[in-house]
Amino acid sequence: MQTLLQELTPADYQFLAGILESPLNLSDDAHLKQLIAQLESEDTPAVRAALAAQLESTLRYLGSSELLYWVRAATSQTPGVVFREIIRDVAKALKVQLPPTLATDRDQLRALVEEYATQQFSHLTRAEQQQLLEDLGVEREKALSFLKKSAGVFALPALIEAFNLVIVEGLIKRIIFGTIAKLIGSQLAGQLFRFIAGRFPWWVSWIGPAAWTISIGWATLDLQGPALRKTIPAMLYLGLCVIRIDGTTSQG
Repeated sequence: MQTLLQELTPADYQFLAGILESPLNLSDDAHLKQLIAQLESEDTPAVRAALAAQLESTLRYLGSSELLYWVRAATSQTPGVVFREIIRDVAKALKVQLPPTLATDRDQLRALVEEYATQQFSHLTRAEQQQLLEDLGVEREKALSFLKKSAGVFALPALIEAFNLVIVEGLIKRIIFGTIAKLIGSQLAGQLFRFIAGRFPWWVSWIGPAAWTISIGWATLDLQGPALRKTIPAMLYLGLCVIRIDGTTSQG
């Protein structure tokens, strides 16, 4: 996971820090922000390593019960839970079945967002599905034909074959950012998007126009415990980062 965390951009770090910040937990939000500011002024491997380590510590703290976190810390064990457990808990909360053959956290994160987005798309009404596809640039007749043939059963390869990778990734981002905005609240989502968009214009281009304001209704999320309201959007965002980084690498 450290490899992925060190590949993130300052915009990614800012967004994750905004999601994770809370006066109710004992993770060092101020130190995380300090490291992000340091990275923006001096992007070195050492700063990236320190920032990734602090971000990992924050995520692992949130993924663990507070008592067990400090017990592990006091007994010289690495505090917090491992990333695989956080991903697994998030998948369970989102009712996503991850393939058991995926070996790395990176693969698990990618599968998480792809499976979740496909699942949520299938839960939309036919009219909502059609509108979403049209908003992404699919011609009306093509969208109608695909939806009729699919009969409500969707899979990522079929979506890519019917349209193209750009359209499908746009669909994934719309659904993931819509879910993130719902989880963190519209006010915080708006503040974060405006703040980051003002400093990193490419970030908005990557997301797509007004992705976080999407209003179609996702399936109700049954969340147990406040930590999931932090770890779910964080893991979903990291999954999107995997798609973006891997796509950039494959094009290079």
